[in-house]
Amino acid sequence: MNGKIKYEFTAKTWQYAAPNGWYFVSLPTEISTEIRENLKWQEEGWGRLKATAKIGNSQWETAIWYDTKHKAYLLPLKADIRKRENIKTGKNIKTIVWI
Repeated sequence: MNGKIKYEFTAKTWQYAAPNGWYFVSLPTEISTEIRENLKWQEEGWGRLKATAKIGNSQWETAIWYDTKHKAYLLPLKADIRKRENIKTGKNIKTIVWI
């Protein structure tokens, strides 16, 4: 990933509490703080930052979103990624994000 900053972490997946709510992985607070301090100027609407994510053998173009309640960036997990990588709610998954 040329010119992008790589962040690796392991975190639990969770589902937004709404019918058919999205699934997410929250970036750790210390990583989120570092990203916010250094890259906030690149954010688009609603705290959105373009990113590339990798879980297992799946890599995709996406965005992370800053959540003021959690004080962390959230990585949404699309259904096809969850299916391909057999991701369930509450499962710790190793994640790589390039910003």
